[in-house]
Amino acid sequence: MIWLRTPLRLLGWPTLLLVSFFAFIAVFGTLISPYDPARQDLMSAMQSFSGQHWLGTDNLGRDTLSRLIAGAQTTLIGVTTVLVLAGTVGMVLGTLAGYFGGWLDEIVMRLCDFGFSVPSLFVALAIVGVFGPSYGNMIFALSIAWVPIYARLTRGVVAAAVAQPYIESLRVLGASPARIIFRHLIPVALGQVLVYASADAGLLALAIANLSFLGLGVQPPQAEWGQMLVSAMPYIQEAPRLVILPGLALTFLVIAFNLLGERIALAKNPRPMSRRKLSLRRVLFKKEMTA
Repeated sequence: MIWLRTPLRLLGWPTLLLVSFFAFIAVFGTLISPYDPARQDLMSAMQSFSGQHWLGTDNLGRDTLSRLIAGAQTTLIGVTTVLVLAGTVGMVLGTLAGYFGGWLDEIVMRLCDFGFSVPSLFVALAIVGVFGPSYGNMIFALSIAWVPIYARLTRGVVAAAVAQPYIESLRVLGASPARIIFRHLIPVALGQVLVYASADAGLLALAIANLSFLGLGVQPPQAEWGQMLVSAMPYIQEAPRLVILPGLALTFLVIAFNLLGERIALAKNPRPMSRRKLSLRRVLFKKEMTA
Protein backbone atom coordinates (compact mmCIF):
# COMPACT_ATOMS: atom_id res chain seq x y z
CA MET A 1 0.00 0.00 0.00
CA ILE A 2 3.03 2.30 -0.22
CA TRP A 3 1.95 3.39 -3.72
CA LEU A 4 -1.30 4.70 -2.22
CA ARG A 5 0.29 6.97 0.38
CA THR A 6 1.15 9.90 -1.89
CA PRO A 7 -2.28 10.30 -3.59
CA LEU A 8 -4.01 9.61 -0.28
CA ARG A 9 -1.98 12.31 1.46
CA LEU A 10 -2.65 14.78 -1.34
CA LEU A 11 -6.33 14.01 -2.02
CA GLY A 12 -7.74 12.29 1.07
CA TRP A 13 -10.05 9.30 1.14
CA PRO A 14 -13.32 10.96 -0.02
CA THR A 15 -11.74 12.69 -3.00
CA LEU A 16 -9.71 9.64 -3.99
CA LEU A 17 -12.73 7.34 -3.86
CA LEU A 18 -14.98 9.68 -5.87
CA VAL A 19 -12.37 10.42 -8.53
CA SER A 20 -11.40 6.73 -8.82
CA PHE A 21 -15.05 5.72 -9.12
CA PHE A 22 -15.79 8.09 -12.00
CA ALA A 23 -12.47 7.32 -13.68
CA PHE A 24 -13.29 3.59 -13.52
CA ILE A 25 -16.70 4.22 -15.10
CA ALA A 26 -15.17 6.35 -17.85
CA VAL A 27 -12.65 3.65 -18.77
CA PHE A 28 -14.61 0.44 -18.19
CA GLY A 29 -18.21 1.68 -18.47
CA THR A 30 -18.87 -0.16 -21.71
CA LEU A 31 -17.76 -3.45 -20.15
CA ILE A 32 -19.77 -3.16 -16.93
CA SER A 33 -22.94 -1.77 -18.50
CA PRO A 34 -25.63 -4.48 -18.16
CA TYR A 35 -27.55 -3.43 -21.30
CA ASP A 36 -27.18 -1.39 -24.44
CA PRO A 37 -28.09 2.15 -23.24
CA ALA A 38 -29.88 2.92 -26.53
CA ARG A 39 -31.87 -0.34 -26.76
CA GLN A 40 -35.62 0.24 -26.43
CA ASP A 41 -38.09 -2.25 -25.00
CA LEU A 42 -41.56 -0.71 -24.83
CA MET A 43 -42.93 -3.83 -23.10
CA SER A 44 -40.61 -3.03 -20.14
CA ALA A 45 -41.22 0.73 -20.06
CA MET A 46 -41.39 2.58 -16.72
CA GLN A 47 -40.41 -0.42 -14.60
CA SER A 48 -39.30 0.31 -11.06
CA PHE A 49 -36.29 -1.17 -9.24
CA SER A 50 -35.98 -4.89 -9.88
CA GLY A 51 -33.46 -7.68 -10.16
CA GLN A 52 -33.49 -7.45 -13.93
CA HIS A 53 -33.19 -3.65 -14.03
CA TRP A 54 -31.53 -2.48 -10.82
CA LEU A 55 -32.50 1.18 -11.29
CA GLY A 56 -35.58 0.56 -13.40
CA THR A 57 -36.31 1.67 -16.97
CA ASP A 58 -37.40 4.90 -18.62
CA ASN A 59 -40.44 5.69 -20.75
CA LEU A 60 -38.93 3.84 -23.73
CA GLY A 61 -37.89 0.78 -21.75
CA ARG A 62 -34.19 1.64 -21.72
CA ASP A 63 -32.19 0.50 -18.72
CA THR A 64 -31.57 3.46 -16.40
CA LEU A 65 -28.33 2.13 -14.94
CA SER A 66 -26.85 1.57 -18.39
CA ARG A 67 -27.82 5.09 -19.45
CA LEU A 68 -26.30 6.58 -16.30
CA ILE A 69 -23.02 4.80 -17.02
CA ALA A 70 -23.10 5.91 -20.66
CA GLY A 71 -23.93 9.45 -19.54
CA ALA A 72 -20.90 9.45 -17.25
CA GLN A 73 -18.69 8.44 -20.16
CA THR A 74 -20.19 11.13 -22.39
CA THR A 75 -19.69 13.84 -19.78
CA LEU A 76 -16.17 12.83 -18.75
CA ILE A 77 -14.97 12.47 -22.36
CA GLY A 78 -16.46 15.87 -23.15
CA VAL A 79 -14.86 17.53 -20.12
CA THR A 80 -11.46 16.00 -20.89
CA THR A 81 -11.63 16.99 -24.56
CA VAL A 82 -12.60 20.60 -23.79
CA LEU A 83 -9.87 20.96 -21.17
CA VAL A 84 -7.21 19.54 -23.52
CA LEU A 85 -8.25 21.70 -26.48
CA ALA A 86 -8.87 24.92 -24.55
CA GLY A 87 -5.83 24.41 -22.34
CA THR A 88 -3.50 23.73 -25.26
CA VAL A 89 -4.64 26.69 -27.36
CA GLY A 90 -4.80 28.97 -24.33
CA MET A 91 -1.31 27.99 -23.18
CA VAL A 92 0.15 28.61 -26.65
CA LEU A 93 -1.44 32.05 -26.95
CA GLY A 94 -0.67 33.01 -23.36
CA THR A 95 2.95 31.87 -23.58
CA LEU A 96 3.60 33.79 -26.79
CA ALA A 97 1.93 36.91 -25.40
CA GLY A 98 3.78 36.76 -22.10
CA TYR A 99 7.19 36.09 -23.63
CA PHE A 100 7.24 38.42 -26.64
CA GLY A 101 4.93 41.15 -25.29
CA GLY A 102 4.35 44.21 -27.45
CA TRP A 103 1.65 44.20 -30.10
CA LEU A 104 1.17 40.43 -29.84
CA ASP A 105 0.43 40.74 -26.13
CA GLU A 106 -2.04 43.56 -26.81
CA ILE A 107 -3.94 41.60 -29.45
CA VAL A 108 -4.17 38.42 -27.36
CA MET A 109 -5.21 40.26 -24.21
CA ARG A 110 -7.84 42.35 -26.00
CA LEU A 111 -9.31 39.16 -27.44
CA CYS A 112 -9.32 37.68 -23.93
CA ASP A 113 -11.04 40.81 -22.60
CA PHE A 114 -13.71 40.41 -25.26
CA GLY A 115 -14.12 36.77 -24.29
CA PHE A 116 -14.44 37.67 -20.60
CA SER A 117 -17.00 40.40 -21.34
CA VAL A 118 -19.48 37.74 -22.45
CA PRO A 119 -20.28 34.75 -20.19
CA SER A 120 -18.71 31.54 -21.47
CA LEU A 121 -22.05 29.74 -21.62
CA PHE A 122 -23.51 32.50 -23.80
CA VAL A 123 -20.57 32.17 -26.21
CA ALA A 124 -21.15 28.42 -26.37
CA LEU A 125 -24.88 28.95 -26.96
CA ALA A 126 -24.16 31.34 -29.83
CA ILE A 127 -21.69 28.98 -31.52
CA VAL A 128 -23.98 25.97 -31.17
CA GLY A 129 -26.86 28.08 -32.48
CA VAL A 130 -24.86 28.89 -35.62
CA PHE A 131 -23.46 25.42 -36.36
CA GLY A 132 -26.40 23.40 -35.06
CA PRO A 133 -26.92 21.19 -32.01
CA SER A 134 -24.66 18.15 -31.77
CA TYR A 135 -22.13 16.65 -29.41
CA GLY A 136 -19.17 17.67 -31.57
CA ASN A 137 -20.39 21.24 -32.01
CA MET A 138 -20.97 21.53 -28.28
CA ILE A 139 -17.39 20.42 -27.54
CA PHE A 140 -16.05 22.88 -30.13
CA ALA A 141 -18.17 25.72 -28.71
CA LEU A 142 -17.12 25.10 -25.11
CA SER A 143 -13.47 24.85 -26.15
CA ILE A 144 -13.65 28.27 -27.86
CA ALA A 145 -15.44 29.76 -24.87
CA TRP A 146 -12.84 28.44 -22.41
CA VAL A 147 -9.69 29.49 -24.35
CA PRO A 148 -9.53 33.06 -22.89
CA ILE A 149 -9.44 31.69 -19.35
CA TYR A 150 -6.30 29.63 -19.91
CA ALA A 151 -4.70 32.23 -22.17
CA ARG A 152 -4.98 34.90 -19.47
CA LEU A 153 -3.79 32.52 -16.74
CA THR A 154 -0.79 31.36 -18.78
CA ARG A 155 0.13 34.89 -19.81
CA GLY A 156 0.29 36.01 -16.18
CA VAL A 157 2.49 33.10 -15.14
CA VAL A 158 4.82 33.47 -18.13
CA ALA A 159 5.13 37.25 -17.76
CA ALA A 160 6.15 36.80 -14.12
CA ALA A 161 8.67 34.10 -15.05
CA VAL A 162 10.20 36.19 -17.86
CA ALA A 163 11.03 38.90 -15.33
CA GLN A 164 13.15 36.46 -13.31
CA PRO A 165 16.96 36.73 -13.54
CA TYR A 166 17.47 33.18 -14.77
CA ILE A 167 15.49 33.89 -17.96
CA GLU A 168 17.69 36.89 -18.69
CA SER A 169 20.75 34.73 -18.03
CA LEU A 170 19.51 32.20 -20.58
CA ARG A 171 19.10 34.96 -23.13
CA VAL A 172 22.64 36.24 -22.47
CA LEU A 173 24.00 32.73 -22.86
CA GLY A 174 22.41 32.54 -26.29
CA ALA A 175 19.44 30.25 -25.62
CA SER A 176 16.89 30.42 -28.42
CA PRO A 177 13.34 31.63 -27.73
CA ALA A 178 12.01 28.16 -28.56
CA ARG A 179 14.29 26.55 -25.97
CA ILE A 180 13.34 29.09 -23.31
CA ILE A 181 9.64 28.68 -24.04
CA PHE A 182 9.49 24.89 -24.19
CA ARG A 183 12.11 24.05 -21.55
CA HIS A 184 11.55 26.76 -18.95
CA LEU A 185 8.27 28.66 -19.41
CA ILE A 186 5.69 26.08 -20.48
CA PRO A 187 6.53 23.66 -17.61
CA VAL A 188 6.01 26.51 -15.13
CA ALA A 189 2.69 27.49 -16.69
CA LEU A 190 1.54 23.88 -17.04
CA GLY A 191 1.45 23.35 -13.27
CA GLN A 192 -0.85 26.33 -12.73
CA VAL A 193 -3.05 25.34 -15.67
CA LEU A 194 -3.49 21.80 -14.33
CA VAL A 195 -4.47 23.09 -10.89
CA TYR A 196 -7.07 25.43 -12.38
CA ALA A 197 -8.33 22.80 -14.83
CA SER A 198 -8.95 20.29 -12.04
CA ALA A 199 -11.26 22.77 -10.32
CA ASP A 200 -12.76 24.03 -13.60
CA ALA A 201 -13.83 20.53 -14.68
CA GLY A 202 -16.91 20.66 -12.44
CA LEU A 203 -18.10 23.86 -14.12
CA LEU A 204 -17.59 22.27 -17.52
CA ALA A 205 -19.62 19.22 -16.52
CA LEU A 206 -22.47 21.55 -15.56
CA ALA A 207 -22.13 23.45 -18.84
CA ILE A 208 -22.39 20.21 -20.83
CA ALA A 209 -25.47 19.21 -18.85
CA ASN A 210 -27.04 22.67 -19.32
CA LEU A 211 -26.53 22.66 -23.10
CA SER A 212 -27.89 19.13 -23.38
CA PHE A 213 -30.85 20.07 -21.17
CA LEU A 214 -31.64 22.93 -23.55
CA GLY A 215 -31.43 20.57 -26.54
CA LEU A 216 -28.24 22.15 -27.91
CA GLY A 217 -25.77 19.49 -26.86
CA VAL A 218 -26.01 15.71 -26.82
CA GLN A 219 -28.86 14.48 -29.00
CA PRO A 220 -30.95 11.31 -28.51
CA PRO A 221 -30.41 8.39 -28.44
CA GLN A 222 -26.94 9.15 -27.02
CA ALA A 223 -27.11 9.17 -23.23
CA GLU A 224 -26.12 12.24 -21.23
CA TRP A 225 -27.29 13.31 -17.78
CA GLY A 226 -28.70 16.70 -18.83
CA GLN A 227 -30.53 15.11 -21.73
CA MET A 228 -31.84 12.40 -19.39
CA LEU A 229 -33.18 15.09 -17.06
CA VAL A 230 -35.16 16.91 -19.72
CA SER A 231 -36.52 13.61 -21.11
CA ALA A 232 -37.73 12.59 -17.64
CA MET A 233 -39.41 15.89 -16.70
CA PRO A 234 -42.88 14.85 -18.01
CA TYR A 235 -42.72 11.76 -15.76
CA ILE A 236 -41.46 13.44 -12.59
CA GLN A 237 -44.60 12.61 -10.60
CA GLU A 238 -45.00 9.10 -11.97
CA ALA A 239 -41.33 8.12 -11.69
CA PRO A 240 -39.27 10.75 -9.80
CA ARG A 241 -36.23 8.42 -9.83
CA LEU A 242 -35.74 9.26 -13.53
CA VAL A 243 -34.98 12.85 -12.49
CA ILE A 244 -33.32 12.20 -9.14
CA LEU A 245 -30.76 9.64 -10.33
CA PRO A 246 -29.09 11.69 -13.12
CA GLY A 247 -29.28 14.76 -10.88
CA LEU A 248 -27.46 12.94 -8.09
CA ALA A 249 -24.88 11.58 -10.53
CA LEU A 250 -24.14 15.09 -11.83
CA THR A 251 -23.97 16.45 -8.28
CA PHE A 252 -21.46 13.84 -7.13
CA LEU A 253 -19.33 14.37 -10.25
CA VAL A 254 -19.15 18.13 -9.64
CA ILE A 255 -18.32 17.52 -5.96
CA ALA A 256 -15.53 15.13 -6.98
CA PHE A 257 -13.99 17.68 -9.35
CA ASN A 258 -14.28 20.49 -6.80
CA LEU A 259 -12.66 18.40 -4.07
CA LEU A 260 -9.91 17.38 -6.49
CA GLY A 261 -9.12 20.98 -7.42
CA GLU A 262 -9.20 22.12 -3.81
CA ARG A 263 -6.92 19.34 -2.59
CA ILE A 264 -4.42 19.88 -5.42
CA ALA A 265 -4.34 23.62 -4.73
CA LEU A 266 -3.81 23.04 -1.01
CA ALA A 267 -1.07 20.49 -1.71
CA LYS A 268 0.94 23.18 -3.49
CA ASN A 269 0.91 25.43 -0.42
CA PRO A 270 3.74 25.05 2.12
CA ARG A 271 2.75 23.00 5.16
CA PRO A 272 3.72 23.78 8.74
CA MET A 273 6.44 21.52 10.10
CA SER A 274 5.29 18.92 12.60
CA ARG A 275 6.64 18.93 16.17
CA ARG A 276 8.55 15.72 15.56
CA LYS A 277 10.36 17.10 12.51
CA LEU A 278 10.99 20.40 14.27
CA SER A 279 12.55 18.62 17.27
CA LEU A 280 14.69 16.51 14.94
CA ARG A 281 15.87 19.63 13.12
CA ARG A 282 16.82 21.23 16.42
CA VAL A 283 18.82 18.19 17.49
CA LEU A 284 20.68 18.09 14.17
CA PHE A 285 21.36 21.83 14.37
CA LYS A 286 22.80 21.52 17.90
CA LYS A 287 25.05 18.67 16.78
CA GLU A 288 26.35 20.74 13.88
CA MET A 289 27.03 23.71 16.18
CA THR A 290 28.90 21.61 18.73
CA ALA A 291 30.92 19.68 16.13
